[in-house]
Formats: sequence, C-alpha cells, structure tokens
Amino acid sequence: MELKKKSLVFLLLNVLIRCIASQNVTTFYWVVSIDTSHVVHKARWPEALSSFGKLGHRSQSVLHPSGCTLNETSYTRLCSTKDILTVNGEFPGPAIYRHRGERFNVNVRNEGKYNVTIHWHGVKQPRNPWSDGPNYVTQCPIKPGANFTYEIILSDEEGTLWWHAHSDWSRATVHGPLIILPEQGKGYPFPQPQNEVPIVLASWFKGDVMEIIETALQNGGGPNQSDAFTINGQPGDLYDCSTEGTFKMVVDYGKTYLLRIINAIMNEEMFFMVANHSLTVVGTDGAYIKPINTSYIMITPGQTMDVLITADQSPSYYYMASRAYAVVGAYDNTTTTAIVQYNGNYTPPSTPPLPNLPNYTDTEAAANFTVRLRSPSQRRLPSRRSTNCGYPYAYYKGINGVYDTDFPNEPPYYFNFTGDDLPDTLLTPERGLKSNFYVVGNGTGNFDNSTDPTRYNLVDPPEVNTVGVPKNGWVAIRFRADNPGVWFMHCHLERHASWGMDTVLIVKNGTTSSTSMLEPPSYLNPC
Repeated sequence: MELKKKSLVFLLLNVLIRCIASQNVTTFYWVVSIDTSHVVHKARWPEALSSFGKLGHRSQSVLHPSGCTLNETSYTRLCSTKDILTVNGEFPGPAIYRHRGERFNVNVRNEGKYNVTIHWHGVKQPRNPWSDGPNYVTQCPIKPGANFTYEIILSDEEGTLWWHAHSDWSRATVHGPLIILPEQGKGYPFPQPQNEVPIVLASWFKGDVMEIIETALQNGGGPNQSDAFTINGQPGDLYDCSTEGTFKMVVDYGKTYLLRIINAIMNEEMFFMVANHSLTVVGTDGAYIKPINTSYIMITPGQTMDVLITADQSPSYYYMASRAYAVVGAYDNTTTTAIVQYNGNYTPPSTPPLPNLPNYTDTEAAANFTVRLRSPSQRRLPSRRSTNCGYPYAYYKGINGVYDTDFPNEPPYYFNFTGDDLPDTLLTPERGLKSNFYVVGNGTGNFDNSTDPTRYNLVDPPEVNTVGVPKNGWVAIRFRADNPGVWFMHCHLERHASWGMDTVLIVKNGTTSSTSMLEPPSYLNPC
C-alpha cells in the first residue's frame, strides 16, 4: 500500500465538455490537487436535478454536473473539521448522467501527493479492461503530476450505478452516482416519476481513513469502526452537531419520486426505510427487476437500488433512516437519518416519526427481502447442455416397444452437448462476467452438490454485479465468460478486501477481433 499521512488529495472536476461529434463521446477533465480551506458543504442534487425537467427528454448535450464549480473544501462533521478526499470539493462526489449505450471519457490529472485510480462500478466495459480502474490489476496508479484518460463504454446497463476510487481506502469519500438513463426517446418501464433523487449511504470516520487501515494492517487486527453513517454526506439529527446540515428531500403530496440508492459504506450491509411510507423496488445494479412492494430494503456495500416512493401521507416531516445489518464481528451501531419534507402549510413536528428498522441482527428480515429479487422476465441462462434436447417422449407418452431386454445399461457413445442456442444478448461481449452475473441460489450451511442445485432459480434470477453471501452460507452464480480481459473480483466489505479477500478472473481472447480485448491505449501509464 502506498499511504501518505496527513496529506490531502482532491479530485477537482473541471467541467470542460468536449463533444466529439464523429464518435458521440463526451470528455470530462478531473484534476487532483491539495487544499487547506475549511468550509461546511451541503449536497445540492435535488435542486440540480429539478432544473432538467423530465429526465426522459433531456438533450444529449445536457450532462450533470455541468454547473459545478472548482471548490476546494474541508468538511465539518460530528463537531470537528478534517481534510478529506473529494471530487470537486463535494462529498459525495458529483453525479454523472448518461444514456444507455453511450461512451464518455474522463481525464484524471493527479496533482496530489499519492496515487489515485477510479473504478466505474457496474459498467461492463466490453473488451476494455484498460479503463476498469483497480490499481495494480488493470492499470498502474496515476502518479502525482500524471494523468490518465478513462474510456467508459456503456452497453446494456440502465439504472443506477456509481463510480469510486479504487486505491487503498480512498473510496470512503471519493465516490458518486453514475446514472444511466434509457436510450434517447425511450422511457422507463414504470410511470415517469415526478423527480429523481440520488441517496448515497456512506461512512464517516473522525480519524484519517488511510491511517486507520495502515495501523490495522500493521497491528494485525481489525480497523476502527466508522463514527457515523451519512445520507448524501450528512449524518443526520441523531448525531452530535449534525441537525443543521441534515439532508432534506422536499416532496409534493400525491407525487411519486425515484430514489437512486447507493451503498458506498465501507464495511456494513444496511437496512433502509422511510417512516410511514411504502417502497417499490424497481431496479438493482443497473438492471430492472420485477417490482417489489416493501416497507424496507437491505442493501450491501457496492449495491445500488432504484426505489419508487409516493408522497401519500399527511403533509409533515418524516425520517428516512438507515442502520447496519451485521451478524458477526464489531460494527457501527449508529443510525443515519434524512428528512422527507412535504410542501404545504403545516406546523412541522418537533421530532419527525422514525421508521421501525429491522434489528441489527435480523437475518430473517434480510433473507426475506433478498429472496424476492427477480428479473422482470424469464431469462435464458448460460447452459452447458443443448437447449434443443427434449424429454423422453416415448416414456411419458406411454409408447410401447421402444425398450428391449438388450437395451444397454450405459450409452455406447458419449457426447458433450454444449449449449448451442444461447440468446444473442448472452453471446455478445456486452454481457461479460466482469460486472454482472445471475444469482441462481443461496443458502446457509455447507453447499450440497446433490440437493442444493435442485432449488436453483433458473427462470427469473436477478442480474446483479454485487451479492451478499450469508454468514456460514453460500451463493451460486452463473455467468458466461465472454468479456475478454482481466477482471478483479473481491469482497466489497473494505476490511476484508484489505486482508486479501480477492482474486482475479482472466478471460482469454476469442478467435476473432470482435471477441478479443481492445488494444491498450498508447498513454497507458507505467508503474
């Protein structure tokens, strides 16, 4: 690890948009620099989003955050001020909006004092591992004084994704939403919401996160727990010195809103609720699902969820709240809150109602939620056997004379009926193992290769890029290895990743240029 104590790196987004008409590519320029100022900063997403009007009718040239300024800030939280890593001085970082299937570039210039990389979480990057971002896996870090241009290739992703630093623990504050809208002229598979609001759950440490993990690795123990969770950068009313900055989501009675929820928290799975309101989950990890009506969600680090909420309660203030789901080890047992604030004339309550979140160790609540995740239609999954093979018609139709006493007990010849009728979407490099896979089963205890596969969901399993594995349990995933490259697979509980709970999956090139990796960029930075 390359850690520098008492140093500050800022990724400053200098929004110099350069549209290359022939390639339909937009380029961002991010700069890494140092700051010593001290300012309390508030999230501005709802105001910025409302200025775009109906999201389905945005112009191609409109790209959030086109109105960001080059602020260099420190942050005050929990009664104290400290320097943190940010993009454009914002925590969380600015949201990027693109349409399905587009390409865009991000040029990152590092003017800080230690190395930086950026990962585009959930972007499949067909044939393009060079811009994936994990340091020392697909690229060498961007050294101080150097720059690197990421080429982001979108394919069939649609919904909420996110970007974050992928170097040491810097992702604690270096992260932000990456929203993939439908193709131009197309809408959502649900009624157009009144507005969209990114909800980013994150961790806040009073200490320096780099020093925290460095000390833990030197001592051989677990790192300190976070001191707070945040919603859009703010801990909320239940923490000291935090009431003034609590994030507020302003709504109109009777309108429906789309929450784009991102779990950027370092080490905890999280329950999330809004007091007195029902939620409808319509997407996860950049893919739609069959709508789930629920009072709560359970979301793991790295996951994203698209959730509809209708403002159908008496106009007032209501808490949205989130706290950990943790069944083993030490964890942050605090609760972060934000406020759903109705427009209208009424007397605000002295204390908004707080949702009745599941208990920290409520395994049943977590399992009951995740088991309901289903793809919106039947999926034709990657198969090892021919999908043209039928069942034994003669036996089931009662046809006589097809079985003689000399019928062999074993087949005289063996064949490997490799699947030959896969749908096109599973044959193209767009759907590679790097990002998405199908969760076909999970359970507790030891996996039984004889009985557990009989319970697999091979009809409508959810397509995700992150999945929670139960304590003392297992998860079965299925994917087609058709995205050539080197792809980093790891635990998204950051303490586990720091201890080495990771591996690399290598997908070899195919037999044609269209099934092989793109050539590395000429500017690939050296180590």
